[in-house]
Amino acid sequence: MVNHLLMIAADLENITALQPQGGCDDPNFTYYFKLKCGNCGEVTQKETCVSLNETVPSAKGKGDVHLSQKAEGTKFNDIDLSGGEFAEYDEKGECPVMISNLRAKFDVVK
Repeated sequence: MVNHLLMIAADLENITALQPQGGCDDPNFTYYFKLKCGNCGEVTQKETCVSLNETVPSAKGKGDVHLSQKAEGTKFNDIDLSGGEFAEYDEKGECPVMISNLRAKFDVVK
């Protein structure tokens, strides 16, 4: 059986998360993310693996979550990336937010 891996990369400014609208219907689908510290700017060497069928206890003790990371900010919904980029001003955070240089490619994995 051949699996196809969709790899997506983008430059994010003042944005903590990028995900498909509605996510993926397959609970076994695995997302891999390299994370960048908002304080020091260090990027993780290894990818962080997240899937819908795996949960961990919430840091605040209010149920289970798929990934627990400390992050703050405004959530933007319905972002159209068909043009390859997105830019707006986050009034709550009082800073510009931007997604640019969006790249995607499919790889065949076995």
